[in-house]
Amino acid sequence: MKKRRSPSEPDENDIRLFRDAIGPVREIRADSPPPPAPRPEPRAHMLEADEAAVPGELLELAFDPALMEIGEELGYLRDGYPPRLLRQLKRGQFSIQDELDLHHMNAAAAQASIVSFLAEARQHGLRCVRIVHGKGLRSKAAGPVLKVLTDRLLRRRDDVVAFASAKPAQGGTGAVVVLLKNA
Repeated sequence: MKKRRSPSEPDENDIRLFRDAIGPVREIRADSPPPPAPRPEPRAHMLEADEAAVPGELLELAFDPALMEIGEELGYLRDGYPPRLLRQLKRGQFSIQDELDLHHMNAAAAQASIVSFLAEARQHGLRCVRIVHGKGLRSKAAGPVLKVLTDRLLRRRDDVVAFASAKPAQGGTGAVVVLLKNA
């Protein structure tokens, strides 16, 4: 029986064949890499823009403070879940997988739509959905009907872990992001 050599032991014949195949070589010296270029000094871009602005221009508001959405936010976290879930939801750290728009619906149609939408979302294994209820700006003195309906309905559902008003780019206080239980 022929003795097998380990793959780490090169055969003299293999070494000679390799050197003949590659030809003459020259050794490359390992020089140290050049030092990195110095970083440029930081510039205060906003400070420069502020100093270049016309006096009094900074005091002129480009938005109406009355339109700011403070105090209208919805938020709910079911008992037994960590508060960080609600914080993450408010920060928009969950990917919205589907959406329901309740605009132009009456209360009965909106309630039926929410129930069927959440059932379908659970059936498809969705974890995070958005429901656009609107801000109720054209509602009468009673206030936003669909927003209140959505809030009450979501609080009663066992499959809802948490919900919060969406980020401004996703509808703000006119929409709610809902986190559902794992299927």
